[in-house]
Amino acid sequence: MIESGYVIWVIAAMGLVTFALRALPFVAAQWLQNQSAVQRLGQFLPLAIMTLLLAHSVAGAAREDAAGPWPEAIAVTLTMALQWRSRNALLSIAAGTGAYLIMRNFSLL
Repeated sequence: MIESGYVIWVIAAMGLVTFALRALPFVAAQWLQNQSAVQRLGQFLPLAIMTLLLAHSVAGAAREDAAGPWPEAIAVTLTMALQWRSRNALLSIAAGTGAYLIMRNFSLL
């Protein structure tokens, strides 16, 4: 059986490490803002991560359904077209998600 004192120290250490990792960006913010590599990553990384997440989820959903990738392709195309035309992220995401849900739930394709 594990001693209760050991368990308390382990939980306290885990809490301290978790707090330190979450506080580090706030403590180092002034230094990070002056770094050119961090500024370049801040411009490029959000779009790259969103693109990778989108590609992964679309490919996974398309493989699981017998209808193929058409609902995903139509929803992504609609979202991109609305975003390009209106520059309103909420409208684009809501319309693309709604179109995808309608196509999948009512088996339109």
